[in-house]
Amino acid sequence: MMNIATLTLNPTIDVAYAVENLSHTDKLRAPAQIIDPGGGGLNVARVFVRMGGNARCIYLSGGSTGIALDALIDLHQLVREKVAIVGETRISTVICEASSGQEYRIVPAGPNVSEAECEACLRHIEEIKCDYLVMSGSLPRGIPADFYARAAAVAYRRGIRTVLDTSGDALSEAVAAGRLELIKPNLREFQDLIGENLTDVGAIGEAAKQIVAQGGARLVAVSMGERGGVLASKDGVIVMNAPDVEAKSAVGAGDSCVAAMVHGLASGKNVEDAFALGIAAGAAALISPGTGLAAVDDIDAIYTGQLRRSA
Repeated sequence: MMNIATLTLNPTIDVAYAVENLSHTDKLRAPAQIIDPGGGGLNVARVFVRMGGNARCIYLSGGSTGIALDALIDLHQLVREKVAIVGETRISTVICEASSGQEYRIVPAGPNVSEAECEACLRHIEEIKCDYLVMSGSLPRGIPADFYARAAAVAYRRGIRTVLDTSGDALSEAVAAGRLELIKPNLREFQDLIGENLTDVGAIGEAAKQIVAQGGARLVAVSMGERGGVLASKDGVIVMNAPDVEAKSAVGAGDSCVAAMVHGLASGKNVEDAFALGIAAGAAALISPGTGLAAVDDIDAIYTGQLRRSA
């Protein structure tokens, strides 16, 4: 059985509403609200478990909203290891406007985390048993930029392969420290990482290969939305087309991609097929409204029809 652990330092309660029109001042009536546990690692765990794997969720949780988040995770039947914090867990909101098809996302910064709470997270990683550790999402205020690099070093010493999906200084620090199994930035995050505004697919692939060659990560997957994705490894570069789907919501597309790609790698697929599975899951999340993430039937349907080519 495939076993992963996920780390979510800045989780959310994700609330989704659908309204006919957004207008100021008026009281807007929504037919229903959809509430899910959210944040990078929790989203990855939700999809990974749907695909038949086991996931243990390490996450920060605090305040009255933290209690609600704990209950939501239990409703999704995820195995959890809560790191209690003083600050309030954040609530993120998605509003879908039916008349325009536009989606509006409100994402708070989240709580301040103390040094002691940060160290408690590392202690969980020192004790966790898994094949892969997936660290996904932003760093909350108070956690230093090198935290993911430190966590990856702990996992590496214990023989655990580390997957990282984050951005900014947190990504840069971790890549500089190296020994990562996989990083999955989107194009903007990748451009920030390398300090160049590359848009040509060939150039993006070469830059990703450089990160691999320098020991930053064994695999570098760059997701590029409707342009598909690029994957670099020591064996070369794979360029993959984006599936043609009608997007309903962008929530969790990157997390769904990571979950499926790790599932593919953990189940013994080669790198190209695992990447194709990830691209399919990202597209499957796009056709799932609100905070639903990728559905397994959609992943399978898109994956079997996925067009791909190597470069």
